[in-house]
Amino acid sequence: MGEEQEKQPEEDKTKLETLAHALDEEKKRSEEYLIRLKYAQADFENLKKRLDRQLEEVKKYCNERLIVELLEVVDELEMAIKSGRSAKSAEVVIQGVEMTLKKLKKVLEKEGVSPIECLGKPFDPSKHNAVAKTEKAGAEGCTVIEEVRKGYAMREKVIRPSIVKIVVKPSSKPQEEMDQDE
Repeated sequence: MGEEQEKQPEEDKTKLETLAHALDEEKKRSEEYLIRLKYAQADFENLKKRLDRQLEEVKKYCNERLIVELLEVVDELEMAIKSGRSAKSAEVVIQGVEMTLKKLKKVLEKEGVSPIECLGKPFDPSKHNAVAKTEKAGAEGCTVIEEVRKGYAMREKVIRPSIVKIVVKPSSKPQEEMDQDE
């Protein structure tokens, strides 16, 4: 029994040393992981800052291509004004402005902008703003009869509604009865 008691402290000491060594190894490994995590976090922060800077740069100059095309239209309008001042005929100016308008419409078309067709179509409040209403017998529902200002859509989104005048069926109550009811 005495031998076993002497072996026990040695075994405990060996186990303790082994556990202490394992603990030291785990501490080293966890410190290494912590350092790696800090580097990864710093890399992530740097990447985020770089992407934010790049996004700001893109936002600043995203319209550049469109602006360059519009500057060509500005040049043509300036030429039309210049030739209009020197020309004896208004026809030359009209032709120049028509050509410029055609070019501007092409630029808008390339950007996905198209006019909203509305004449003779049913009134749609998501695409039209009505400024006047006319009652007419035989009118089908609420129909657009005149376009006061052209509206435009960019791809599927209305960016400027059409301002229109509409025609509706006459109300069933005569105007005199309506006046008496009020």
